[in-house]
Amino acid sequence: MAFALRTPRLLLRERRDSDAAPFAAMSADPALTEFLLPPDENWVARVRQRWAEHGFGLFVVELPGEAPFIGVVGLNDLHHLAPAAPAIEATWRLAPSFWGKGYALEAARAAIEDGFYRLGLDEIVAITVESNQRSRRVMERLGMIRASRDDFDFEHPRLPEGHPLRPHVLYRMRRPAA
Repeated sequence: MAFALRTPRLLLRERRDSDAAPFAAMSADPALTEFLLPPDENWVARVRQRWAEHGFGLFVVELPGEAPFIGVVGLNDLHHLAPAAPAIEATWRLAPSFWGKGYALEAARAAIEDGFYRLGLDEIVAITVESNQRSRRVMERLGMIRASRDDFDFEHPRLPEGHPLRPHVLYRMRRPAA
């Protein structure tokens, strides 16, 4: 069964095969890879598996009537990242031509609300490279609070010692009281 979310401007939907080329182009953009690692060859399979197993994952973000693919936004299981694990992370990756328009904030807010209210999560976190001020501003505008005690140096197996993408910061958000 297909699952989608709608916001005033966006459609968050499941991935289609036609999304592969724009996803690859977006993921190779130097503006994006300044702060994000390019996905490996198993990334799409892992995203689909998370949806099948957990009922959540990353949505493709569409700007109806204008752009069928502007990026991916959703929730991710941080089972592999200590000290945040176990945790569910809000994550976003938009094509740079769609930055600065509030789309990441709008889509992330929808994914977080889905996590709190449909999935019943008590807390959602977000992580980013310490120097990624754009993502940090999105986290803050979402109402997330930096948990500086949880900042960590992610020992990613694809990154050599001293790589600039290793230092991360962690933000947290609790489900609002009813």
